[in-house]
Amino acid sequence: MADKKEALKIICIAIIIVIAIGYNFIYKKDSNEEYDYSEIVTNENIEVTKEEEEKIKVYVTGQVNSPGVIELEHGARIEDAIILSGGTTKLANLSLINLAYSLEDGEKLYIPSLNENFSEEYITKENAEGIIESTNSKSNSKVNINTGGINELSSLPGVGESLAQKIITYREQNGKFKKIEDLKNVSGIGDKKYESLKEYISVK
Repeated sequence: MADKKEALKIICIAIIIVIAIGYNFIYKKDSNEEYDYSEIVTNENIEVTKEEEEKIKVYVTGQVNSPGVIELEHGARIEDAIILSGGTTKLANLSLINLAYSLEDGEKLYIPSLNENFSEEYITKENAEGIIESTNSKSNSKVNINTGGINELSSLPGVGESLAQKIITYREQNGKFKKIEDLKNVSGIGDKKYESLKEYISVK
């Protein structure tokens, strides 16, 4: 009887040892496995990305106190852009501007003056030229390309400040335009550009 108890005791001890060895083997295997941290996305990273996506940049020029590139919240209006640009000058003609217009990233906003007689909203997104939004597809009065200043010439559809300066430089070097077709002699104004301008210009 004593021999049976002794044998049973030995078997129990052996079982305990086997279980202990097995547990230790499995635990070490799990702890040695490499963990991929690359897919961990913290709340901080999510917030930064979201914040960057909600910001836009707009270039504001014309009759504002502090022209330049400003950063706005996504969905900001022209009114917000004007406020961040230091407000308008006394010459600003806001009757030509839709203050509730929702701006997009990369756009250029031009605030016209009271001395300019055009009805365009100056919202451009191309490199220096090209009006993509307007309150009226045609200007109510024609611009004299022989006497118009940079602001007046810039009011023409598709004419930015750089092209307006080219027109002024051309007439200073070559004299006044004799006919509106002579505008095609200005660098940057081809047949297509001229066709879009001829209804809005004069030489008298």
